[in-house]
Amino acid sequence: MNFKKGYLAILVFLMPLIMRAQVFDPNKGCVVDNNGDCISNTLLTAVPFLRITPDARAGAMGDAGLAISPDANSIHFNAANLVFSQEKSGFSMTYTPWLRNLNLDDIFLLYVSGFYKIDNNQAIGGGIRFFSLGDIDFTDIQGNSLGTGRPREGEFTATYARKLGDKLSASLSGKYIFSNLASGLQVNGVDISTAKAFAADFGVNYRTKTNLGGYKGQLSTALSFTNIGSKVSYTRDNLVKDFIPANMGLGTALTLDFDDYNSLTFALDFNKLLIPTPITSKILNEDGTLSDNPEYDKDESGIADYREKSLFSGLLGSFGDAQGGIREELKEVSVGFGAEYWYAKQFAFRGGYYYESSEKGNRKYFTVGAGVKYNVFGINLSYLIPSSVIPNPLDNTLRFSLLMDFSVFRADSGE
Repeated sequence: MNFKKGYLAILVFLMPLIMRAQVFDPNKGCVVDNNGDCISNTLLTAVPFLRITPDARAGAMGDAGLAISPDANSIHFNAANLVFSQEKSGFSMTYTPWLRNLNLDDIFLLYVSGFYKIDNNQAIGGGIRFFSLGDIDFTDIQGNSLGTGRPREGEFTATYARKLGDKLSASLSGKYIFSNLASGLQVNGVDISTAKAFAADFGVNYRTKTNLGGYKGQLSTALSFTNIGSKVSYTRDNLVKDFIPANMGLGTALTLDFDDYNSLTFALDFNKLLIPTPITSKILNEDGTLSDNPEYDKDESGIADYREKSLFSGLLGSFGDAQGGIREELKEVSVGFGAEYWYAKQFAFRGGYYYESSEKGNRKYFTVGAGVKYNVFGINLSYLIPSSVIPNPLDNTLRFSLLMDFSVFRADSGE
């Protein structure tokens, strides 16, 4: 079996066992290892590819894209931005290599999106996301071949956005999600199937003109709820279903126009997954002994109660269900910060930083990038530079987006 890629698929089915082996220390307010040191208690979801930033522009700004100026990629972050676009329509395609540091060249994320403004108050759009995990040679525990698999995941999105006033807009998106990691195989006698889900995104955006230090500009604030949808199962028995990565994002962006040629944007995003925080089956006592956690499996079903929560119970409870209390809840908020400089509205230079608590995944990295726009075409590039010991699938990887502005053709034709 190709271990590097097979691990990606198998990890989905092993996660519940990994969490069961961890221990919570009430005195430290965190999950600890055998040495008593705090370790990561990451929120676990199915189809995590939905949270991969598919836009090289925002990807170069610390993944901050909730409130920046709109383009076709706003459908991923906050589709409410679309009605404030100065273009009548737009199209974008982004290619993101995955795990290139492991010399794997057949794993990638492809994202295609587009929008059209019906009038000054309404816009529609859609997007397709496709995540390929390459080809995997599956084997059983004895090393006997079980055939070759081609894990694939995808998302289809349709969106509608409308102005609620001169400065306020809202959007609603519907999406269909599928995840085929190892369909047709058996793990411990259980048949593996394709996970499927329907979900919705909700977004609002407020934009107003501002004046700071004598420079005119624009201030944008955005709130989005994404991937609010049904739980999924990778097994045919459907006894246990997993949450998809429902997320709440709050972002702001400030753009200053220094003159007709120079402008600068600062963007700041906060994101929190709206899913139950994993709890441990064991608690560390003050005398060093372990005791069973009474909150882990109250119904004695053999399945952790946090995994059995309903969709809305998980969403509403996600703000106060962590074992470590408010201190741990705050650590579940990730932060992305970025800046973008434009010269003559044709050349862009970007940079940013992304931060996630060491106890909630420990993703920390710098981002840089550039962009160029000429007539109908635009190209954005981004590069990720890790700043933590935890490897990132995009470490030292160059990704790019191609954008097209079809309104240029309409202007040339005199429409």
